Amino acid sequence: MRYERRGRGEGRERRGFGRGFPPKPVEMGKEYDVEIEETSRRGEGITRIKGLVTFVPNTKPGDHVRIRITRISRRFAEAEVVGKAEERAEEEAEEEGEAE
Repeated sequence: MRYERRGRGEGRERRGFGRGFPPKPVEMGKEYDVEIEETSRRGEGITRIKGLVTFVPNTKPGDHVRIRITRISRRFAEAEVVGKAEERAEEEAEEEGEAE
């Protein structure tokens, strides 16, 4: 009896468990206005952009910031703060104007 040997890439189309990961809702280098929702075990702020968990260092829950995506992984993204969120900055400017 003779058996055929399958080479790499033949046979099953995919290996592994479960289904693949859907396309990411964020892009490298793109900026987003977000609100920090939680704190991670490492002390980084956590926000979600269309369901994708994003870690933002040097932030705390309640912060409204503008972030830039620096790394995209299978299950999460990492970002850096580039400034205050535009909406929030406008609100604060209005409040300062009323206080005078």
